[in-house]
Amino acid sequence: MQTVASPATLSQKTRNQIDEWLKKYPPEQRQAGVIAALTMVQDENGGYLTVELMDAVAAYLGMPKIAVYEVATFYSMFELKPVGKHKICVCTNISCMLKGSDDIVEYLQAKLGIKLGETTQDGKFTLKYVECLAACGGAPMMQIGREYHENLTPEKIDKILASLE
Repeated sequence: MQTVASPATLSQKTRNQIDEWLKKYPPEQRQAGVIAALTMVQDENGGYLTVELMDAVAAYLGMPKIAVYEVATFYSMFELKPVGKHKICVCTNISCMLKGSDDIVEYLQAKLGIKLGETTQDGKFTLKYVECLAACGGAPMMQIGREYHENLTPEKIDKILASLE
């Protein structure tokens, strides 16, 4: 039997954060806060969303579950399964590709011993590609957490990864 998530599934801290964010919108447009709400819930849940948590967000914002699922599956910033402590998102869109993002991906895969979409055995790193991170002027680039790293080279990647140790 499937349980139905309720807004109570969300911690009081997260509900307070969502409520603070929702002050930016008219009360009848609570659904406008769905991306922020999913981000807050994902952060509190260790970096990924569950169906129960997405259902709770839908209930809290008063919107259909499917609408929340559509947002969570469309944007690459949301994860639907556990990820490593450091999620490395490499931009592979045209600007980054032309500046060598394929080489960056190959280097990271070899260095970490994983392929795109995988997590290292120690749970430290997850490697994924993203379509565009809107930093074309600094191509090739990657995002780790909320930080952008631009104009990547193998040497720069080594320094970045060492700083995360």
